[in-house]
Amino acid sequence: MRRPNIILRGMRTRNDRKMERSLELVNMTRVQEFVLLGLSTRPDIRDVLFAIFLTLYLLTLLENTLIIYLICSHIELHKPMYFFLGNLSCLEMCYVSVTMPSLLMGLWTGPYHISFTICMTQLFFFIVLICTECTLLASMAYDRYVAICRPLHYPLLMRPQVCLGLALSSWLGGLLVSVAKTSCIASLSYCGPNVLNHFFCDVSPLLNLSCTNVALTELVDFISAIVIFCGSLLVALASYVAIGRAVLHMPSAVTRCRALSTCASHLVVVGIFYGVVLFMYSRPRLIGSTDLNKVLSVIYTVVTPMCSPVIYCLRNREVQAVLQKTLHSPRVSSATTHFAHS
Repeated sequence: MRRPNIILRGMRTRNDRKMERSLELVNMTRVQEFVLLGLSTRPDIRDVLFAIFLTLYLLTLLENTLIIYLICSHIELHKPMYFFLGNLSCLEMCYVSVTMPSLLMGLWTGPYHISFTICMTQLFFFIVLICTECTLLASMAYDRYVAICRPLHYPLLMRPQVCLGLALSSWLGGLLVSVAKTSCIASLSYCGPNVLNHFFCDVSPLLNLSCTNVALTELVDFISAIVIFCGSLLVALASYVAIGRAVLHMPSAVTRCRALSTCASHLVVVGIFYGVVLFMYSRPRLIGSTDLNKVLSVIYTVVTPMCSPVIYCLRNREVQAVLQKTLHSPRVSSATTHFAHS
């Protein structure tokens, strides 16, 4: 007589388990927002950091806008090297504008909520721009290789069509990689806690919050890193090895110094950018410090875009000459005089 009751209880238990599992799956996919803790959670220093980073942001926009204006408005700078520098300045203005607003928001309000859609959009543009910068730096290294190692063929090998093709390939490569990576990350399921200890939506913090298997996403991330990051790094290294050999065989010390001076700025930026990114994404997760990750992220998302125009252009003699010509032009002089009288 008790057997039917036992069977019914067993069926109810199984049904309850199924219901619990389905509810768990629903809860896993219901996470529609994340909480960004920001760069610092200490209220006593957030105001100071907000003022510092707002100043850095405005300075970065001003520097890169000035570089783009000078390159576009002066025919003396219509050369392959400055074409790539203009692309880099445009890229870094977009790059810093993707991460800096969320950094400033976190410093202004403290930890804040960001919707799933906005988070994935920020991640998409961040991946596009960082991958584009990798390949663009490699294109600039190739430009310096042709200028020093094959100077007679430079007008042919770096003609406008080739430069435009290299720049478009950089942007297209970054776009394709970002579509693949963002699609994989957005398709994952997320459950609580939905707190990102970062100041923007980055790949690693999001993968750590996922409740599903991330093996496929990590594979896509690994393959894209090999293709974009390691590929562009190898191109840059090969270019500079060839440049080093060519410089060593130059007869005079003056020629060697002049050749090295054209590469020094690019080499500094390449070293900072690739060094920080390689250290961040190649070290084991178990020994990783979240605070260290945020500091390193500040270096390549804030410091590098601000310093690049100074390292590349504002210390360059041609750019300095064009800048002085612009500042002493009749329009600028008359505008300054009018402002002084008013």
